[in-house]
This record gives sequence, C-alpha cells and structure tokens, in this order.
Amino acid sequence: MQLNHYNSKFEPQDFPVTLVTDNVSDAANIGSLFRAADAFGVAQLFLCGDRIPLGKKMSRTARASEKSVPYQTAASALAVVKQLKEEGAVILSLEITDTSLPIHSFKFLKGKPIVLVLGDENFGVSDAILKLSDALIHIDMFGVNSSMNVVQACTIALYELTRQLRVF
Repeated sequence: MQLNHYNSKFEPQDFPVTLVTDNVSDAANIGSLFRAADAFGVAQLFLCGDRIPLGKKMSRTARASEKSVPYQTAASALAVVKQLKEEGAVILSLEITDTSLPIHSFKFLKGKPIVLVLGDENFGVSDAILKLSDALIHIDMFGVNSSMNVVQACTIALYELTRQLRVF
C-alpha cells in the first residue's frame, strides 16, 4: 500500500538548521523551499532581498508548509548571516567555487547551529557572504550544465546534512 502524510510512519525530527536565501525571488522556488524546509525539519527560513513574493503562487507551491516553518523576511542576507555568525552558527554556502568541497565528503558538525546559504537563481551567493562563510560546499555535477535549480540543490544538501545529523 502506498503511504501518504496521513499514514506514514516517519518520526518528526527537528534540526538546528537555518536556511538563508540571498535574493531568491521566484515565487515557485520560495514555495518549494518552504516544502523542503518542512520535509527536513529545518528550524527556520530567512528570505532575504528586495522582492520576496509571498502571494498566491508561493502559497500554492508551499501547500501550507509556510504555516509550519518559522520564517522571516529581511532586506539583506549579508546582515542576517553576520548576525547568525555572531550568535555562534556555522555558516555554509552552497555554491560551486574553486575552493568549495563536495557535499558528500563534507562532515557537518553536530552540536552547533548550521546556516545554509542559498544563492540567487542567476548569480548565486554574493561574494561578501562567500568570504564570511566558514565553508563552501557544492554538489558534484556530471552533465554539461554547471548549475541546478536552487530548490533542487537545497533539497540534495538538506538530505545529506540531515542524514549526517539524524539520530537513529
């Protein structure tokens, strides 16, 4: 029998993970980020930038997960990241760079809050945030394209992160 959200046996688990978006501005992407955050027990979501569409299109895609995931909006992702770092969080940016580490070989620290920064759909994570990050991680890719959708990348990263942090 196929299971659904009424009869699945998954144990809810919360993780000390905060997602920070750096100018992600597509309503469908934001809605999908809410769903991924809910699915992986993310503590909170910061939506940062000038144009954060929180209307009907976002809500349709989020499928009510915006009601279960604590979130805030902010004008500056850099300011949010600086504040979270000052509070003791480990800052990880999901971005392909010449110094980024493959996510499958990165060891996530247990016991400290983790901030995962996700970049703009076109330009990625800003240089200022990359410089402030404790580590840069990427997802190995094997095709001709050098990037993937921000939500797909986030979901892969959250899977690996929670796989390592999960209590069995």
